[in-house]
Amino acid sequence: MYYNLYTDVSGYWRWTLYAANNRKIANSGEGYVNKADAQSAINLVKASATAPVR
Repeated sequence: MYYNLYTDVSGYWRWTLYAANNRKIANSGEGYVNKADAQSAINLVKASATAPVR
């Protein structure tokens, strides 16, 4: 799996999470003005591995 961090056509930072087979699993759902904010959002997703499924 890997994250793709990029800027959209409006200049906002976004990310997409891809599976090993290159299929999209998740995306940021919103654009971020600062690259650091988008990277922080990626870190939140990474840290949620033990979150319960309801």
